[in-house]
Amino acid sequence: MPNPDPIALKTAADQLDAHVREIVRWHFSPETGCPFWLDWAKKAGWNPAAEVKCFGCLERFPHFQDEWLRDLQPEVWVPGKFRGRPFNIFETGGTTGMPKQRIGWDDYKTDYEEFSAKLSDAHFPPGGYWLMVGPTGPRRLRLAVEHLANFRGSSCYFIDLDPRWVKRVITEKKADVARAYMDHVVEQAVTIFKHRKVSALFTTPKLLEALGEKINLWESGVRGVFCGGTTMAPQYTRFLVEEVLENRIGFYPTYGNTLMGLAASVPLEPEDNFSVTYYAPQPRAVLRVVDPAKTDDLVPYGQWGRVELTTLTREFFMPRFLERDEAVRRKPRAPYAWDGVAEVRPFGAMEKNIVEGVY
Repeated sequence: MPNPDPIALKTAADQLDAHVREIVRWHFSPETGCPFWLDWAKKAGWNPAAEVKCFGCLERFPHFQDEWLRDLQPEVWVPGKFRGRPFNIFETGGTTGMPKQRIGWDDYKTDYEEFSAKLSDAHFPPGGYWLMVGPTGPRRLRLAVEHLANFRGSSCYFIDLDPRWVKRVITEKKADVARAYMDHVVEQAVTIFKHRKVSALFTTPKLLEALGEKINLWESGVRGVFCGGTTMAPQYTRFLVEEVLENRIGFYPTYGNTLMGLAASVPLEPEDNFSVTYYAPQPRAVLRVVDPAKTDDLVPYGQWGRVELTTLTREFFMPRFLERDEAVRRKPRAPYAWDGVAEVRPFGAMEKNIVEGVY
């Protein structure tokens, strides 16, 4: 598999450092910054706008806290340049209490337009019809997937899913209720497939498997599947590619969330043994795999660690957020000249029982 050359690695690092300087100046300058970060800098007693010179300087920040997005009113995150402009409000899963909320304007469009370049026209033909089977509601995914379809000249059907309800009934050990709800969602998707032409599908791995039990996706016209959500271990990825998609439908696993955007996977090669590796949309977001016990330190390549996310856009600055995920740290791989994260799963998955539901 191709590896980036040293020049590409240095170029990417230099671009990231320059982007960090730009974004930090934006969020910590009185004319452009948001109330939260301007107030934070006053209390912290230092001037990030002047003192942050590179990505490594972000270690001066503490880990971004969940509570800041749960407890504070959204207007504290509005940059000065966006003041008075209505914003979208997007929520995370909310399975551990009040959902985290991220406001935004155009970031989701930028993220998904960039991702579009990674999709093959053979698998996602322009002018076709997509079907999204997944969470809509307060998540940015609903708008993002439709924007991606529209950006590629296509339209999109939607089947709604409430993952909070699924996780709740599973936690309460009501497996029959969860199964009935999944069947209800899948039946709606099958109805669309029976009566409409659909060439591309976005869904979660578990719902993809459930759909594959009801219909032959290739014969239904599907040529590409954009898939994200629950854990995909190598053996499960092999099952989806070989059994559900019959090695004929393009498979595009992604790792994303409301706070990051979208990390694309590199195409699977034989030597990968169906282990999926994702690369962040750097420099807009950076993923690191850190030692859970010493989070300033990266783990060695090939080892498991906790996923740390830094988001760097003019709409949203979030340094060093410790995700509730763990992953294997992977080396850069062309066309990506920065680290990847592989086999992403819930943090502590091997030590405790994790409820994922269908998303």
